[in-house]
Amino acid sequence: MKQLSIIFSFLFILTAITVHAEQANGDTTFTSNGNPVITHKYTADPAVLVYKDKFYLYTGHDECPPRENRYVMKEWLVFSTEDLVHWTEHPIPLNTSAFTWAKGDAWASQVIERNGKFYWYVAAEHKDIHGKSIGVAVSDSPTGPFKDARGSALITNNMTTQFTKISWDDIDPTVIIDDKGQAYLFWGNTQCYYVKLKENMIETDGPIIPVTNLPHFTEAPWIHKYKGWYYLSYAVGFPEKIAYSMSRNIAGPWEYKGILNEIAGNSNTNHQAIVQFKNNWYFVYHNGGINTEGGSYRRSVCIDKLFYNKDGTIKRIQMTSEGVGR
Repeated sequence: MKQLSIIFSFLFILTAITVHAEQANGDTTFTSNGNPVITHKYTADPAVLVYKDKFYLYTGHDECPPRENRYVMKEWLVFSTEDLVHWTEHPIPLNTSAFTWAKGDAWASQVIERNGKFYWYVAAEHKDIHGKSIGVAVSDSPTGPFKDARGSALITNNMTTQFTKISWDDIDPTVIIDDKGQAYLFWGNTQCYYVKLKENMIETDGPIIPVTNLPHFTEAPWIHKYKGWYYLSYAVGFPEKIAYSMSRNIAGPWEYKGILNEIAGNSNTNHQAIVQFKNNWYFVYHNGGINTEGGSYRRSVCIDKLFYNKDGTIKRIQMTSEGVGR
């Protein structure tokens, strides 16, 4: 009995040391049990970066208390995994206070890597210019810490008033670098836009161009490429579904291909990322599926597989409770 007591005491001390080590560097680990993937925090507006065989998930953070119907989002989160089952949550890498021009609302974002630097494009409310704006932060690591790369917003509302008069159209940035090394920023609400970026990734290179022929476009554009086709997926209607269009050219013309994902349970919004990871394609989105307090203002990220047809079109997404990775 005394020996068992010594063993248990040793194991307790070892566990305490391990937990302390996790807390010391700020990382915590957890295991996903299907959808939603993350259940200890509300997460929304997912974006994914696949880098060196690792899957980095970037999300907003719904901080709204239960039973309050409003968005409270002040920071962005990052998680990583090598198998979509065992996850690491990294210390909060970025919040709105990192941008001197921003006054809140940590809305949808995306991270992309170029030349060993990681650029995080975010949407937030501007302090001095009415409406939403898009900024960019930079880091030497995909998990941060990130800092404002410019000291000013990259896109502000007064740059797009000739296309639409609303103050919230400059949101939901998505970025892609084409095969020739040219970077493009897409974004928008009610109207989708794109602009070329300079190689430094923090300056525009040319005019802002409205994207045409995106029927029922609401918001949440995401652009990716597969076998010579560019795919521009986006939210339509409200409550939102995800639709998509295809083109051989990143500048269009775009051909509408229909609904990709139905209304995501218990959430009025729908926001997606589409990525390839270890020979499979995945559709990453959010729903309001955490029991019992989930909902449109307390959302949760989910992951399901995505499949292409022989002609390059995408099969409609099957949303599951089981998710992926097992």
